Amino acid sequence: MDFFKKNGKGLAICLLIAVPSWFLGKAFPIVGGAVIAILAGMIVTLFFKEKGGFESGIKFTSKKILQWAVILLGFGLNLNVILETGKQSLPIIVCTIATSLIIAYLLHRLMRIPSNISTLVGVGSSICGGSAIAATAPVIDADDEEVAQAISIIFFFNVVAAVVFPAFGHAVGFDTSSGEAFGIFAGTAVNDTSSVTACASTWDSMWHLGSSTLDKAVTVKLTRTLAIIPITLVLALWRTKREEKAEGKKVRMKEIFPFFILYFIAASVITTVVSSMGVDPDVFTPVKELSKFFIVMAMAAIGLNTDIVKLIRTGGRPLIMGFCCWVGITGVSLLMQHFMGLW
Repeated sequence: MDFFKKNGKGLAICLLIAVPSWFLGKAFPIVGGAVIAILAGMIVTLFFKEKGGFESGIKFTSKKILQWAVILLGFGLNLNVILETGKQSLPIIVCTIATSLIIAYLLHRLMRIPSNISTLVGVGSSICGGSAIAATAPVIDADDEEVAQAISIIFFFNVVAAVVFPAFGHAVGFDTSSGEAFGIFAGTAVNDTSSVTACASTWDSMWHLGSSTLDKAVTVKLTRTLAIIPITLVLALWRTKREEKAEGKKVRMKEIFPFFILYFIAASVITTVVSSMGVDPDVFTPVKELSKFFIVMAMAAIGLNTDIVKLIRTGGRPLIMGFCCWVGITGVSLLMQHFMGLW
């Protein structure tokens, strides 16, 4: 009861923003509910600066519910299927992730972009957009404005990719009789699941390929999602060392360790074991949908804690970083496919 007294108002306003954002995201998948929620939250907070009794619940939503969303995301991952069908794309995924992280680090040093923003943009660009940012933010202790900025940058290039890549794929000569090559390209070069789906579906429609491109792209994208695990663990170790150096004393790893990632792995294992026993994987669909809704709700909370004016004013250099990561990933994906004889 005390929990709801303390957090009820904040949870209610996040829910109030999340529900219409969720349905609008379904209607406009190229944008997605998470982006609509974060923008709605930013607009609401322009007129709602003093949050008072709402603040605790908003903070709980942006932190804890975001972690729950990542845990539930694990129920969408059948490790056997992903590892079996993702072998072909694994070298491309590794190279694109490395490229994005290296570019983000170099630009962080050269352009003096804040460390947390650089990490979130690099991870979001290379792994899986909003989901990767959601998993990484608690590990590096990023604040809501940093998360909002990273999400906004990833969203912008997601939309550009979803609109431009099908025509670009035809221009560079992808095989139009099969969705395999373009599916791998979409799965490795587009960030967020909604945009990967939109991009691959457009290719299927253009060349009457049924859902072959979409199936390939989504599998590759889910394989990329597994990179959340090593990335977050490495970042936790890095943060521990950094804080030890800054404070001049021993920092206990368990205070920083992202335990929610262990639950994410456990959820993936449960899905894998249950599916291998012959249970229809569709049984996990409601849980996966709840995960997506929690992300939308958390983004509403993050929007409520974000100064949109400040975000626009300080967004130039991170946007350049996002563009460079996006171009780097696209180029490496094309080169690797060419080198492997897939295109």
